Amino acid sequence: MKRLLDIRFIGAVILCMLLSAGAAMADSAAKIDSGDTAWVLASSALVMFMTPGLGLFYAGMVRRKNALATILQSFVMCGLAAVIWVLWGYSLAFGSDHWGLIGSLEYVGLKGVGMTPLPGQTIPHQAFMIFQAMFAIITPALITGAFAERIRFKAFFIFMIVWLTIVYCPVAHWVWGSGGWLFKLGALDFAGGTVVHICSGIAALCCAIVIGRRKGYGREEFKPHNLTMTLIGTALLWFGWFGFNAGSALAANGLAANAFVVTNTAAAAAAVSWIVIEWIHRGQPTALGFASGAVAGLVAITPASGFVGPMAAIVLGMVVSLVCYGAIMLKGKLGYDDSLDVFGVHGVGGTWGAIATGLFASVAVNSAGANGLFHGSAALLGKQLIAIASVMAYSFVLTFIILKVINIFTPIRVSNADEETGLDLSQHGEVGYNL
Repeated sequence: MKRLLDIRFIGAVILCMLLSAGAAMADSAAKIDSGDTAWVLASSALVMFMTPGLGLFYAGMVRRKNALATILQSFVMCGLAAVIWVLWGYSLAFGSDHWGLIGSLEYVGLKGVGMTPLPGQTIPHQAFMIFQAMFAIITPALITGAFAERIRFKAFFIFMIVWLTIVYCPVAHWVWGSGGWLFKLGALDFAGGTVVHICSGIAALCCAIVIGRRKGYGREEFKPHNLTMTLIGTALLWFGWFGFNAGSALAANGLAANAFVVTNTAAAAAAVSWIVIEWIHRGQPTALGFASGAVAGLVAITPASGFVGPMAAIVLGMVVSLVCYGAIMLKGKLGYDDSLDVFGVHGVGGTWGAIATGLFASVAVNSAGANGLFHGSAALLGKQLIAIASVMAYSFVLTFIILKVINIFTPIRVSNADEETGLDLSQHGEVGYNL
């Protein structure tokens, strides 16, 4: 009888343990929202589509002999950055905080990145990781427009590995990582104004200065070889940007809807205002002007998309056209050769977007944010300026050092003969067009 009671007791204990484990699993599963997960995965696909779109956008603006090489520089990042992100990039950006500056190595090789949501999220950890991977892919790809038509592919390949590791990942941790110093400061960046656009735009300016101007710059006219390709790229960027911004809500909710609306509104306002400015200044509106304005508007609304409403988005879009157009005009006077105006659009546009967040942000749009200057608080604007200055300084200095070190071991720039031939043939032995 005693043995029978012992067996029953042990069975009851095991049953309780199994029920507890089942309840724990059910509780974990309950935290995952299928709608939120579907939206974030769809947004990840949209953002991935932006990088090939960027390749088309850039390639249409270069000369025919460099078209394929320019597209390839974006496509390569879809492979290179994605692998780096899995191996160590995600861990450095979103691992446990060290000193507010960098993440730990706990997620190397995606160890521990599974289906259980992170605290405060309703999507699998892997879904968050892959969404962030798409940002890591497109950010260094943006820089390629600054040195288009003159960089050696070997140097480009090395530069991108190092830059993504020691520039992008730390900045992403500062702004978005739990414990990052700008995150704790309270600086706001909903979808990448500082992390993506300022960081890449300033790096692009550094690259343009260090690598030097294209052969014949200032004496020859470098005409875009295929603006229809650039317009197709613009369409893909505009389309994908809804995932970029609205996906950053990490949920299929009202905040995502607001980000979607203001993203489209700012892009539209900027595209129209750009061609009006161009019409007044040059006497004719152009297709390239419309494309440039649309992208500038998308850049500017990125940090603010989760914190401002539609009317602020219109003002933000109209102003960004003016400041970016002015920056591009100033480039000619300063003499640096940012081939496809990465700094003029992304660096300047991202800076205005971060400042505008400090002006127009409202807790009525996002209670997790803060009120900006026009809603009664100047504190946020000060935090935004600190974030802008720190990211600019870090990105420029580290980019400069990376370029100089790489150049010790392998030339960054192609030879004059290779530049004259074009990068398609000299770097890849292929051509974009067999005419």
